[in-house]
Order: sequence, then C-alpha cells, then structure tokens
Amino acid sequence: MNCVFVQIRCVPGTTYKVADEITLRELHSELYSTSGNFDLLLKLYVPDGVDIGKFINDNLLDIKGIERTLTTLTFKAF
Repeated sequence: MNCVFVQIRCVPGTTYKVADEITLRELHSELYSTSGNFDLLLKLYVPDGVDIGKFINDNLLDIKGIERTLTTLTFKAF
C-alpha cells in the first residue's frame, strides 16, 4: 500500500460538504480540517500497482466543491 496525503482547497462555503462526501466514499484513513492555503488534509492508502494519479482522479476529484488539490507521495515511515 502507498500512503498518500492530499491537501484540498474547497470553494468557499463548501468545506463541510466536501468532507462529508469524502467520508461517505470511505477512501481515507484520516481526514482533517486545516488552516492555511488548503482547507482539508486527506491521508489515504492506494493499493500497490494502482496508478495513484488515476485513483485520485477517479475517486476524489469529481466531488463538487473541490477547487484545487496538492498530492504528496510518501516513501518511508520512521
């Protein structure tokens, strides 16, 4: 499994709706509201051998209210 973090910027006023939709899809390991340039921080695990970009595109980016995302791939946990 590949651990991936996705920061999500939402259209103003839609953060809770976006978070609710993500929760309903059961994609995530953890989901946090954040301050700064992004509104949500999503931690998810993508199965080995699955194209991470396609997985995020197919399962996350069609949620209404998502304005922008920033994906960070991880390599090793210490």
